[in-house]
Amino acid sequence: MGTTKNLLVELLVEELPPKALNKLGEAFADVLARSLQAQGLVAPDATVTPFATPRRLAVHVSGVAARAADRAQQTKLMPVAVGLDAQGAPTAALLKKLAALGLGADAVAALERQGEGSAQTLFLDTVVPGVALAEGVQKALDEAIARLPIPKVMQYQLETGDGPDFQPGWTSVNFVRPAHGLVALHGSEVVPVRALGLAAGRTTQGHRFEAAKPVIELRDADHYAQQLLDEGAVIAGFAVRRAEIARQLAEVAAGLALKPIEDEALLDEVTALVERPKVLACRFEREFLAVPQECLILTMKANQKYFPLLDTSGRLTEHFLIVSNIAPADPSRVIGGNERVVRPRLADAKFFFDQDRKRTLESRVPQLAQVVYHGKLGTQGQRVERVRAIARRIGEQLGERLGGASLAEPADRAAMLAKADLLTGMVGEFPELQGIMGGYYARHDGESEAIAFAIEDHYRPRFAGDALPRGEVGLVVALADKLETLAGLFGIGQRPSGDKDPFALRRHALGVTRMLVERQLPLALPALVSAAFHAFPAGHGQAHAEVLHFLFERLVGYLRELGYSAHEVDAVVALRPDHWASLPQRLAAVRAFAALPEAQALAAANKRVGNILKKSEAAAHLPMDPALLREPAEQALAAALAEVGPRADAAFERGDFTASLTQLAALRAPVDAFFDQVMVNAEDPALRANRIALLEALHAAMNRVADLSRLAA
Repeated sequence: MGTTKNLLVELLVEELPPKALNKLGEAFADVLARSLQAQGLVAPDATVTPFATPRRLAVHVSGVAARAADRAQQTKLMPVAVGLDAQGAPTAALLKKLAALGLGADAVAALERQGEGSAQTLFLDTVVPGVALAEGVQKALDEAIARLPIPKVMQYQLETGDGPDFQPGWTSVNFVRPAHGLVALHGSEVVPVRALGLAAGRTTQGHRFEAAKPVIELRDADHYAQQLLDEGAVIAGFAVRRAEIARQLAEVAAGLALKPIEDEALLDEVTALVERPKVLACRFEREFLAVPQECLILTMKANQKYFPLLDTSGRLTEHFLIVSNIAPADPSRVIGGNERVVRPRLADAKFFFDQDRKRTLESRVPQLAQVVYHGKLGTQGQRVERVRAIARRIGEQLGERLGGASLAEPADRAAMLAKADLLTGMVGEFPELQGIMGGYYARHDGESEAIAFAIEDHYRPRFAGDALPRGEVGLVVALADKLETLAGLFGIGQRPSGDKDPFALRRHALGVTRMLVERQLPLALPALVSAAFHAFPAGHGQAHAEVLHFLFERLVGYLRELGYSAHEVDAVVALRPDHWASLPQRLAAVRAFAALPEAQALAAANKRVGNILKKSEAAAHLPMDPALLREPAEQALAAALAEVGPRADAAFERGDFTASLTQLAALRAPVDAFFDQVMVNAEDPALRANRIALLEALHAAMNRVADLSRLAA
């Protein structure tokens, strides 16, 4: 590519959407750089540096050529028999093809023939001139703008003075925000490109209030970030600015012997709101700490973009941090202004909290009958009754199997109250607090801690990696709530499709999966799904099989994310186990078995046995008759199975799945000998049926923990 220089492209715009800024910056840089690479102007290993601030998107690309290298191109034209006549002269078809390519008859002599005999084809070899820098950058810039993941496009008018596109002197532009400047520098030279009605130059703007001068003339592509910092008071790099904010947050909090709340999304959003961050400490009146800290934290984060400060025990304090976009010598006015702004927000939260506690949760329950849940599934009141019915059945089963008192009564009580906080002022203002506020109000009403926890936790897990419900009652209600959702929506045909899952059914199914597996609940999945559908009226769609299949799909994905291989998961899930509590132990056993030297041979043999049993008409599940074992190899296999089987079964019954599978290693030699020396499909029907019965016993012994045939290579 010859001599290269570094390239800088910047779009100066009005304030960009903060939640989308980082993605916009990365997409702008990535698409533009890829386009330059595709055109041969940049090497594939070029360094690409994105920049994104509230008012600009920019990219620095290293090693950009002034012109791409010429490249050879071979074009397939047509078969020789079609393009040339018997004397070798060009036919009309060939001349027409060449004319379409801008060539005349004199190009015929340069054509190349490839192939043999009648299959020969004519090819044209040409050299395509490399694209010039301005043309390549223009194409790359157009692509980068067109492919930005813009949340919402706006239309505005830009004064051009060079034509009546929209009205005299104005043009209509569609972009995420009005653009005011375009920079394109190849080294120190301006690249003559245009975008969004703007012509590229070398000037940009710094910070609105703190720049040393309003307009910055960039020296070259490589000094962009430093000039913006020195002359414009702007930290151009998103990641650099984010790290600086995190550093200041930690430093100021440490000075107060506190720690800022960890919230990566909030840190990203604040980074997208400032160009020159300055962290300042503020405080509010301690009386507001009587309000649940979740309310205060949420209002400070969501409404004001503040960072609440916690003490060493994780409790909220009256101190909080703000990230200012200016750094005045005397910050007292900035601090005072933010303290005044947050006070009404906290006062609103306190008002809602005080008002809500004037009524009990139980008194609100009847009102749920007036709240529509779904047009085909009735009201929230009806839904609560279904969740209660499911929770009672699960509570009875779980309490019995855990050997304790029935959980039906506390689970029923918690399920009845679980949705009542939807009618409170606090949840109406902050829907994210549903469940959490129910727990606080339940304690205020005198409910037990187990019921308060259950109300608070019944939405858990709300997202990937979220904590599970803390107590048994909470687990019961959370399971009931999620199973009711799955049964209800599957029953009316509202299944997820592709990437569309408007009711978050995958999340609900994953929650059921995690609770059953991670809490090792001794509950049978088919019984849980049946209980869920049983809670609906008789006319509700009975989609038991679909819900079970959906849950098993989530199970497979969940186990793979835990680090188990596809073969290991397939081997365990293939048995479609009703109880999922033992799945981690089964998977560990399968992994240990797969490491044995006998594993592959036994897995292959197990697969062969399974295929034989599927095809055999004699497989009538009859007991094996030792008197019909004629061949030494089948006698040896029966003897080995009689010795190994009980030991493997005993280990299985006590839950030692690894030992159960390890016992099977002793069967390798007799199994191999059986298949080498014994004809399963003997002519004698009695012998054939007895050998099938022996294989049935072998197959049953080998597949109690997992379907070992799925491990066969």
